[in-house]
Amino acid sequence: MATPPPPHGPYPHAQPPAGPYPQQPAGSYPQQPAGAAPHQPLGAYPHQPPGAYPQQPAGPYAPQPGHPAQAPYPYAQQHPHPQQHPHPQAYAAAPGCQLCGAQPAVQATVRGHQGLLFLMRFLSRRGMFCRSCGLATYREMSAKTLWQGWWSPLSVAITPLTLLMNLGPRSRFRKLAAPVGGFGPSLDPGKSLLRRPEALLFLAPMALVVLAIPTLFVLGAFVQGAGIGKVPTLAVGDCVRNEGDWKDQDLEVVDCGSADAEYKVTRRLDAPKDECADGELLADLEYSPDKMTVSCLAPAR
Repeated sequence: MATPPPPHGPYPHAQPPAGPYPQQPAGSYPQQPAGAAPHQPLGAYPHQPPGAYPQQPAGPYAPQPGHPAQAPYPYAQQHPHPQQHPHPQAYAAAPGCQLCGAQPAVQATVRGHQGLLFLMRFLSRRGMFCRSCGLATYREMSAKTLWQGWWSPLSVAITPLTLLMNLGPRSRFRKLAAPVGGFGPSLDPGKSLLRRPEALLFLAPMALVVLAIPTLFVLGAFVQGAGIGKVPTLAVGDCVRNEGDWKDQDLEVVDCGSADAEYKVTRRLDAPKDECADGELLADLEYSPDKMTVSCLAPAR
């Protein structure tokens, strides 16, 4: 008696092949039943009707029934022109401050001066400075120059020039924006230059000098009007006393009867051939009325 074949073929646990056609050998087409329409080969798009021109799908995958077609790149049109934002480090390419690393910074040289009797010192700080560090450096060096730069003869002229030269870097520092970034805190500029104690030490003597100049003019006019220090004009018969030596005479007219009388004017040498007597001395020309005539002085006793 023959054994009947198994219900599912020779391999009972094998799954039936997927698809509407039974499994065919590789490279063959399924057989058409007799009287059926000729077979149309399947194209790349099985959902298109036979003979229709295949439509290019909208996306990378063919649309499924009941689902709308999607664009190939659904997020491509959200930002057609992306906005350009500046880089957070706007000054990344520019060098920063040499003291704190902040930006913006500018190249400058701040100068100072010290006078030490017959010696002088010329100081300078050169490099990149931000606004805060630059103003702090300018005020510190200028304040020290105000009270250290006057103590030698040449420093009296060099110190004002140094202070004027520092006005250029100061102007450049004030034009900078506030410092940002950096590897450390910026220097504190502190009080302005004219509000510091060093500036007051300089302004006090300068105020005295300014007031002393008109005072000297007033005193000079008073002395000249009062005749103080004026050289007297000697006349024949006057008695004088010499407060100096004969190379630097300082004659003063006194009373001939007093003990202070040392010499008496005897004559003037008006003519070229006139001469003083033996033992008489010659008074300087400034004591004559015309500043050109010599007077003869004889001892009063």
